[in-house]
Formats: sequence, structure tokens, C-alpha cells
Amino acid sequence: MHVKDLDTPSLLIDREIMLGNINHMQSFANKHNVNLRPHTKTHKMPALAKLQVQAGAKGIAVAKVGEAEVMAENGLTDIFIANEIVGEQKLNRIKKLAQTIDISFGVDSIEQIQMIERVFTDSNNPAQVLIEIEVGENRSGVIEEKDYIELVKYIMNCSHVNLKGIFSHDGHTYKAKDVEDCRVRYNLAQGRTLHFARLAEELGCKLETISIGSTPPFMFGFEVMEGITELRVGTYILMDVSQGNAIGTYSRCAASILTTVISKPTHERVIMDVGAKGLTMQTRSEGICATTGMGYIKRSGGVFINHMYDEHAIIYNEKFRNEISIGEKVEVIPNHICPVSNLYDVAYLVSGDQVVEEIPILARGKLQ
Repeated sequence: MHVKDLDTPSLLIDREIMLGNINHMQSFANKHNVNLRPHTKTHKMPALAKLQVQAGAKGIAVAKVGEAEVMAENGLTDIFIANEIVGEQKLNRIKKLAQTIDISFGVDSIEQIQMIERVFTDSNNPAQVLIEIEVGENRSGVIEEKDYIELVKYIMNCSHVNLKGIFSHDGHTYKAKDVEDCRVRYNLAQGRTLHFARLAEELGCKLETISIGSTPPFMFGFEVMEGITELRVGTYILMDVSQGNAIGTYSRCAASILTTVISKPTHERVIMDVGAKGLTMQTRSEGICATTGMGYIKRSGGVFINHMYDEHAIIYNEKFRNEISIGEKVEVIPNHICPVSNLYDVAYLVSGDQVVEEIPILARGKLQ
């Protein structure tokens, strides 16, 4: 099928660009002698996760228990849930997964460990956990050394919880003002993560995994400090406008939304048949990943979506309006691909102007 024969809106993935992105990041990890654990919340597709593992990834990361279940059902056997998992319902689901696959998940409090210890009391396999370290994003994760030391000691005295390692997410690198600022933020985050790893070792707890990750530092090729064992990177496989802005090109953007021009009501206004329900309304307001508008029209030479309703995207550009026809199809590169992947049932893998495969997005909507 020709790409332009697809109905709209549709999620497209350029096969050659995607495979190039997969191989590029795997080569980077291999060069630095660390494991690569792609964060599959970016695409939510077991088929793409398998491509990443086949290229050399140690395993995968997910954000939710439901995503882990879908990935496990489809043959992925080494999964880390890079999130704090709280509540007996979810912990019992992890306990069940632990019977057949290697699964671990994030923690950052003693209260959480107490729940885990209770749920895993009757399990043959102890819960495998990694403590999250807050490194500047101001989200979840342990902040104070004393709290971390207490948490490590508590876990060491548990019978049904094993401290596998620590992890951090330097998401604040997205807001870096320039490449050098990104490097400084990334290196401080690495150093802080390694410092907490040493604190655990001083307590007699040897960590198997010291995991870091966010896409921008590795797209710039920044060095990985000795002691880091794993890179947990997500967006690199598909990329998006914000990541393209960081590196100065959209040539690495594999994902786009095919949409149809449905109206040209004024001399400058163009309306397309995709809106917030197909692109989200996400933007980034500062730093190297700052975005313009609500999405970039691929190969347009600088045309962005100016405004969005639920089912309509609006462009105000007289030149573009005069060059485009009603019924014509164009591609939009999303500002942030991760939530966009969660909006579609399938993605279409394309090569040139041909559709080569339809890929189900099996972890779509798995938010619990």
C-alpha cells in the first residue's frame, strides 16, 4: 500500500530512520561497555521492543505494571518498571510475573518496602527493587542521604526484598539552556547517582545495577562515568520535535502523523483532521528542547501547527495555504512522541512511500 492511501489520522514510523536510531544507541552503549535498557513507554509496541533486544539491549524498561504484563505476554523476559509501584493489587501482579520472567521495579520509601515485604512473604522469589535517586528533575526519588541510608539498611534486613540497584532520571536536561549546560546537568546527575551507589557499598550492599537515563545527553554523545552499568533511554528510537530541536535536525525523527487537509476557510488558515486527540497539546517552553507551536509539518521548511482543538489542527500561513490543496495529506512530527503513541491502535511501518507492516500498539492504554 502507498502511504498516501492510508486513512487519516495515522501514526507512521519510518523503518530506516528507526533502525538507524536503534543501532546508533546500541553502538554508543557498546562503546562505553554498559548495558542498554530502552524505555518502551515511548512506543508501547512489543514488536519494536524485540527489535531493540535483538540489536543488543539487555532488557527493557516500562512505566506501568500493565505495560510489563503486555511485554511479558509477548516474549520479553527482562523488564524493569522504572516507577514506584505501590498497592497490593499491583504488587501481586508483579509477584505473578516474577514466576516466569526477570522483573524489577522502583522504590523510594520504607513504607513502600513494608508493603512489598508483606505481599512477597509467600513467594519463592524475593522482590527485586531499585531505589530511585532524585538528581534534579524534582520528581520522585530519594533526596536526603540519611533517608537513603535508612532505606538501604531496612531493605538489607528484609527477607523477601532484594536491593538490586539504584536508578535516576536526569529529565531536567531537557530544560538545559544549551549543550554545555546539558553536559553539566548530566554529569552532576551521574556523579550524584554514583555517590549514592558508594554509600550503599559502604553499608556492605554491593549493587548489581546503577542505571541512568534520558535521551538528550546520549544524542550529544556525552561520556558515561565509570561505575554506571546501564543506560535507560526511551525517545531515541522515534525522536520528536523537542529532541530534534536539541540536536538541530529533524532527520532522526522516525515518527509522524499522517493527516488530511479538510478546509481552507480564509486566505491564510488551513485546517487538518487531527487534533489534540491524535497529537496531544504538549509543548516544551524552555531550554534546548523548547518547541514552537503544536507540531511541525514534515518537509515544510518551517511550518508549525498554531492552534489545536480536539479534532482539528489549525495553521495560519498564507504561503502554505496557497501551496496545499483540500484533500491533500501531510505528515506532522509530534512535539512529544511518547503520549502520542498511546493514542493509536496501530502504527504503520513505512519504507519510502510504501507501507511495509502494520504494528499493533499492544500496551496502549495500559496505565495501571
